[in-house]
Amino acid sequence: MTQTQWLLIAIVLFPLLLVIFNRLRMDVAAIIMAIALGIAQFAGLGMLGGVKTPLDAVQALSGLGQPIIFVLISLFVITQAFNKSGLTHWIARKLIDVGGSSETRLIALFALTTGLLSLFMNNLAAGALVLPSAMEVARRTKIRPSKLLIPVAYGSLLGGTATYFTTANIIVSDLLRIAHPPQAPLNILDFTPTGGLILVAGVLFLAVFGRRLLPDRRPSSEQMFTQLTGSELEDLYHLGERLWEAHVKEGSPMVGKTLAESRIGKEFGVAVAALWRGRHPIFTPAPVYRIQADDVMLLVGREDHVTRLREEGLSVIREATNGHISTRGIKIFEILLSPHSKATGKTIKEIDLRRQSGFTAIAVQHRNEIRRTDIGDIKLSMGDSLLVVGSRERVRSLKRDPDFIILEPSLSDQPINRGQAFFTIGVIAAAITASAFGFPVYLAMMIGALVIILSGGLSMEEAYRTVEWQAVFLVAGMYAVSLAMVNTGLAVYFGNLLLSVITPLGPLGLAAGAYLVTSILTQAMGGQVTALVTGPILISAAIDLGVSPQAIAVATAIGCSASFFTPLAHPVNILMIAPANYRFGDFFRVGWILTIVCFIMLMAGMFVFWGLRWG
Repeated sequence: MTQTQWLLIAIVLFPLLLVIFNRLRMDVAAIIMAIALGIAQFAGLGMLGGVKTPLDAVQALSGLGQPIIFVLISLFVITQAFNKSGLTHWIARKLIDVGGSSETRLIALFALTTGLLSLFMNNLAAGALVLPSAMEVARRTKIRPSKLLIPVAYGSLLGGTATYFTTANIIVSDLLRIAHPPQAPLNILDFTPTGGLILVAGVLFLAVFGRRLLPDRRPSSEQMFTQLTGSELEDLYHLGERLWEAHVKEGSPMVGKTLAESRIGKEFGVAVAALWRGRHPIFTPAPVYRIQADDVMLLVGREDHVTRLREEGLSVIREATNGHISTRGIKIFEILLSPHSKATGKTIKEIDLRRQSGFTAIAVQHRNEIRRTDIGDIKLSMGDSLLVVGSRERVRSLKRDPDFIILEPSLSDQPINRGQAFFTIGVIAAAITASAFGFPVYLAMMIGALVIILSGGLSMEEAYRTVEWQAVFLVAGMYAVSLAMVNTGLAVYFGNLLLSVITPLGPLGLAAGAYLVTSILTQAMGGQVTALVTGPILISAAIDLGVSPQAIAVATAIGCSASFFTPLAHPVNILMIAPANYRFGDFFRVGWILTIVCFIMLMAGMFVFWGLRWG
C-alpha cells in the first residue's frame, strides 16, 4: 500500500471512531473528512485528483453537486406533499389495522411494504415514501421510531436485490455489454428469483429477531413533540355536545340573506363552522356568503340557542360524525394570546377576528374554563386560548400577527384530499416512468418537486422546512471519501486482495467473493460507485474462469444492495437517522447478521437458479 492510501485510511478512520463512541455527529464527521481530503489534495497529494494539482481540491465540495443530492431534496418535497394530502396518514391507519400495536407485526409490515415498493421504484424513494407513515404509527402506538425505521430502510434495500430497477443492478447489466468479449446483458427478471429469496428471508429475520436486536432509542425532543389532532382538540374543548347540523328549508326567511344579514352569530350566539351545498363543502364561509335553500350548515352552539333557529325555517339535528368535525375535513387550530398582545382586554367581536384573519372562533378557554356559547362577548386575557376553524392558506398570515401564537394540529385524523393525493401519485409515477425509460432520475424528481410547488401543493417555505439538511450534508461529505478511494486505488487494492483468496474456490466461491467484496466496499463507497469499481474486475474474472458472467454480475449487484453495516452505506439509511435518533452502531448490531442471512440466501439462489457449484 502507498503512503497516500494509508493517509486516506487515517482520514476516514479517526472521525468514524469518534462517531462510533458518540463524540461526533455523523454529518459533522463527513464534512471533516471532505475538508481533510481537500487540504491533502491542495498540499499536492493525489487524493481527489492528480498529484500536485492543488486546484483539484475543489473536488472536496463536489458531493454537493451530485445527482443524489437533488434526488434527496426532491424526495423530501414530494413526500411532504403526500403527507399534506393525508395519504401517509391513511397508510398508517391501514397498517395499524393490520399490525395493531404489535412491534413484531409492524416491523414485518414496514419492511415488507418498502421492500415491495422497491421492486418498482428507487430504494431511496420507497424509504422516503414510507417514512412519514412509520413516524405516524410510532406516535399512535407509542412504539419508539427506532424500532420501525431501520426495517423501513433495510426493507427498501432488500427489495432492491429482487428488481432490475436498482441503480447498481442496471450498472452491472450495462458492464456486461462492454466486457471483453461483450456478454449478454441481464434481463428484467434475472434478479427476481435470487433477490426474492433474499427479500423473504430478510423480512422474516427482521420480524423474528428485530424486536430484540433493534435499538430502543428515545427520539429527539423535536420528534417527541406530539401535536394534538383536530379531534383531540375538539375533545379537549368538549365541542361534541355543541355540534349541530341545520338544513335550510325552502321558504325559510334566511334564504337569500348573507350570513352577516342572518345574524346567526350576533342574535343567536351560534358559530357557523362549515356549509354544504350539495356535496360541495365550504369551510368557514365568509360573512358575505348567501344562504340558499337545501344548504346544510354545521353549527356550534348551546342547544337552547340552536333550537331557536327552527323558528327561522331551519331543521336542526345533532351532528352525526361521532362528535368530531375534523374528520370531515374541517381545519381546526388553537390560537394563544402572545405576551403583550393588543387583543388582551378586548372581545372577539372587538378585534373582529373573522374579518381580520379569516378564522372563526368556536370555543374559548378563559381563565381555565371552557366556553362555547356567546364567546364573542368574552374579554380575552393573558393565558386564554381560542379554538378556531379556517383554511390552512390563512395560517401563514396569522403567523405574522404578533398578537397571536397559532398551534397547528396533527393532520392524522383528516380525510384524504383525494385530488391532491392522486395528483401527487401521478407526479411521482410520471417521474419513475420517465426514469425507467432512460430520463435522468435527478431531473425527473426535480421536475416532479417543481410541479408540486407550482401547482400550490406545497409552498416554497414548506419545501425548505421539509428538507433534512443533516442527510444532505452527510451524503455530500461521504462522496468525497468515495472519490478518494477510487482515485488512490484503495478500492481496487482491497477488491483484488479478496479475489486472490476467493477465486480458487470455484464458481460458487467466485459468487461468494463477488458478494463479500462489493458488500464490504459498499459500506464506505455506496453501491453505485462500488458497482463501477468492482463490476469490471469480477465480470472479467468470471469470463477467464468460464463461469457465467451473468450470475457473477447478479451476485455483484446484490452485494451493492447489502448496505447494512453503517448508516453511511446508503442514503436511505441516512434518511432514518434524525427521526429515530440513531447512533452509528445501531445499524451494525442488526446489519452484520442480516448480511450473513443475505449471503446464505444468495448462495442458495446461485446454486438453485444459476447452477453454480464449489471447486
